[in-house]
Amino acid sequence: MSAMQSEPLGRNQRGARVANDRILRLVKSGPERRALESGQVDAVLDHATGTALLLPDAQRALFSAGDQIANSLLAALPREDYQRLLAELEPVALTSGEVLYEPGERIRHVYFPSDGQVSLLMVVADGKTLEVGLVGREGMVGIPLALGAEASPVRAQVQGSGSALRMKAASFREALERCLPLQRELYRYAYAKLVQARQTAACIRFHPVAARLARCLLMTRDRVRSDQFHLTHDFLALTLGIRRVGVTNAATDLQRRKLISYRRGNIRILDRKGLKAASCGCYEIIRNLAS
Repeated sequence: MSAMQSEPLGRNQRGARVANDRILRLVKSGPERRALESGQVDAVLDHATGTALLLPDAQRALFSAGDQIANSLLAALPREDYQRLLAELEPVALTSGEVLYEPGERIRHVYFPSDGQVSLLMVVADGKTLEVGLVGREGMVGIPLALGAEASPVRAQVQGSGSALRMKAASFREALERCLPLQRELYRYAYAKLVQARQTAACIRFHPVAARLARCLLMTRDRVRSDQFHLTHDFLALTLGIRRVGVTNAATDLQRRKLISYRRGNIRILDRKGLKAASCGCYEIIRNLAS
């Protein structure tokens, strides 16, 4: 395998002439760029993260042909309803730190994450933020559209890089009107997010920072389905509504108890059962809502 920043992987008989911005940043020049532009590759390898990034046509084919649908909300739909939606669903890459929309901003797309996570943050006048929800493979970003609103009340910011299926707002509204199973799943999900926000508010008021951090790490682990992931001190501070020093102290406490290892944002859960015991009861309540 080459030591270059990106490397073509395989061929696509149908061709793939359009690559997303992340892929184009990886493949800048030379024979790899020419192979990409001529439609001879299906994906490129990001050596920085060790992940393969599929081109949109290859992703669409995978979502269409695969026996399993990564997003649980879409997977709950009857197969024929999902197939009808597929023509309007666009595969996109979610990059950590990317803001999908700000408070008061018109929602132009909804997102169905597969292996990425999006944090929903309340922003107050002085610029401080607090996480009131976390969306992963279990749900959808842009739920206000399903409830008749056009603007986002929160900042939707990618917490963990990954992939998602994106749909234009107009197409989503049309699909919602004609697809009763989609309505049922979204209304159920909207209720779950409402209860989660209320539970989070109570958690912030009554539970210590270390227990809240343990809950946050467990929720992230459930969505990425891995005991290893990347979350910076800065992002955790925004998520928990505390200063960086508070994150440092809480993480040090969890490390001292040998529940996690944490170095430069790289987190590894060493004892999931112990971390669950260190978390508050809110984790189990929110987890049951998401299942």
